Amino acid sequence: MSTARMSEAAVAQFCLALPGAREDYKWGGVRVFSIAGNKMFALQGLRGNSLAFKVDKDLFLGHCDRPGIHPAPYLARAQWIILEVPYPPGADELQGLLQRSHQLVASKLPKRTQVGLLL
Repeated sequence: MSTARMSEAAVAQFCLALPGAREDYKWGGVRVFSIAGNKMFALQGLRGNSLAFKVDKDLFLGHCDRPGIHPAPYLARAQWIILEVPYPPGADELQGLLQRSHQLVASKLPKRTQVGLLL
């Protein structure tokens, strides 16, 4: 398992490589990664140099207990966490968390849309 940290550019590149992912800028410069048009799975710059994304409901509080990881403003009720740069998890763990965020959001899409995204 890699303990190297991912840069903001590497995170963006990884998010855009996920199936059906696209990016947009909203709310005065927040970089939004989404699928199926408008279903967000990650945000860069929500609060300064930060990364926010969805986590499993049963793991949310455990993540928030870790140093450098906090409930995301406005999105914590939907089990989103926020990390500041440098991101505390190593590259392998962070990629896994981002991929899981993508999966959690994709799982809520209609089956027809999931098939269209090759999920």
